[in-house]
Amino acid sequence: MISPISSIAAWLDDVRAGFSALKPSRFPYRRFCLALVLGFGGGLLFLRLALPLPWMMGPMLTCTVAALMRVPVAAPPVIRPPMTMVIGVMLGAAFSPDLMTRILQWWPAILGLLAFITLCGGSVVWYFRRVGGYDRTTAYFAGMPGGLVEMISLGEERGGDGQVIALVHSVRILLIVMTLPFAIQWLESVSLNRMAGAVSLFSTPVISELWLLGCGLAGCFLGYRLNLPARYLLGPMLASALVHLAGWSDFKPPFEIVNAAQLILGVVIGCRFAGTPSRTVGHIILLSLGSTAILLFWTAVCAGAVSWLTEHRAISLLMAYSPGGLAEMSLIALAVQAEVAFVAAHHIIRIFVVMVAAAPVYALLDRLRSRGIEAGSSPSRIPAE
Repeated sequence: MISPISSIAAWLDDVRAGFSALKPSRFPYRRFCLALVLGFGGGLLFLRLALPLPWMMGPMLTCTVAALMRVPVAAPPVIRPPMTMVIGVMLGAAFSPDLMTRILQWWPAILGLLAFITLCGGSVVWYFRRVGGYDRTTAYFAGMPGGLVEMISLGEERGGDGQVIALVHSVRILLIVMTLPFAIQWLESVSLNRMAGAVSLFSTPVISELWLLGCGLAGCFLGYRLNLPARYLLGPMLASALVHLAGWSDFKPPFEIVNAAQLILGVVIGCRFAGTPSRTVGHIILLSLGSTAILLFWTAVCAGAVSWLTEHRAISLLMAYSPGGLAEMSLIALAVQAEVAFVAAHHIIRIFVVMVAAAPVYALLDRLRSRGIEAGSSPSRIPAE
């Protein structure tokens, strides 16, 4: 456990680094403003067409297309944490006081999630190895359904191609987030244009904004204190959930702030492809179409099987198992009035399990492969004359 002083020092260092990255000499303000304008236009277009999650999917699509067309857009990573903090607080606001009584009922779905991780990991790693032609390390960490940052770090440490791993996971999130909401909107016959139970900035008391700010800042510190993965999302979500579970407040972030956070999130995801050669991105997108089809197939199979064996709704399991981003899938769950805590918990478990198990399993497979090579290359017995 990290000491409180170390946590505060690390937090302050990260804050200073963030402000330093915003200096005009280091931050591409013109390209970022252009990305925001394009993202806002995409959001308005998706809203006009009544498409799902317009303020995230619209900016994501327009900025992806702009990046691939070499339009000078950019969204440095330093922009994402404050927006992720807002999303985390919003997700925590969906937790209810009777949550603890329902957690014990989730164990069949969690077992199904573990089976899902195994099936997805094995089949997608095989796909990238045999069809994509990647080396073993790159294929393995590109195929694991875990967090983007964690898989890049683990893969690069073991000699994998970090750029390929990053692009594969970025495209995975992009494709799933761009397809699953349409399927859910069609299956459930609901509109995903507005978050369920959304409130306006102009109809909420000032104390709600103070709770939002307080939970966000306290959650960021909590993320550092506990050394959480995705600390800017999970920390504020835990802080907000604690406030709501304890009954201290029932505030909800205004939808104007949430929409702005979604817009930034979509812009950042879309701009990840900026500066990458079109041929490289095109090749990875084609490969990712196949891997995404595999992932969605196993998502549907596992969600359908667990739903048939238990009382959980298939649509909730579909969102809980789908290997999109934690924030993105939780937003979809919130929009269809599904149990956000159920969906978010399963994504947290998926990311944690893959993060903890990916490296040891890779090492075990590497040892087994080495032994197999040694056994296969041992000299055969010389026949007696």
